[in-house]
Amino acid sequence: MIKTFIFGILLGIAAAAGALYAVPAVDQYREASIITVAQNGGNSEIFHINVPIDRVMAGGPDQAVMPLGLEWPDDEILGSVSTEIFKVRNARDSVIGIAARTAAREGESPILDWIIHLPARGSIYVNMNPVAEVGGHRIGEIRTGSRELSGLSGFVTERWVADTSGEADAHAGRIELSAKYIARQQEPRE
Repeated sequence: MIKTFIFGILLGIAAAAGALYAVPAVDQYREASIITVAQNGGNSEIFHINVPIDRVMAGGPDQAVMPLGLEWPDDEILGSVSTEIFKVRNARDSVIGIAARTAAREGESPILDWIIHLPARGSIYVNMNPVAEVGGHRIGEIRTGSRELSGLSGFVTERWVADTSGEADAHAGRIELSAKYIARQQEPRE
């Protein structure tokens, strides 16, 4: 009798695993990527964030915190850290992921980082130069990535594009993130 019971449990586990394999529990929709070939090799992709409508969270010491009721930790180590979380959109204005922008000060040197997460593709971590270039944009280096973005290096440019339409319901502007991906060179196998 016990052998039949154990066989039934194992058969049930196998049937459940087979059913999950045949019919995935999560069928993540993937928006088609809008990627172009860069002039000097690699690929480029442009994301944008409509401000303030795409801001999900903002927090920091001595700073207005959003959403209302969010309490920024009163920890001494977080005294110079501020964080914002945004929805990320593609050129078709479709929301394709989220991004977190973190600013901090370590001694006299400021730190500015972006983490861009595209659920169907992976994430990239970008360390920005906190000093703006001529023209007001910042350039950062892609430090690492995950899933299909893992084998890439390159740069991301951040710039603010103010809205000049004058429309009453227009956004204040948008943050434009322009990514240039370059495949890392593989070491030859011996």
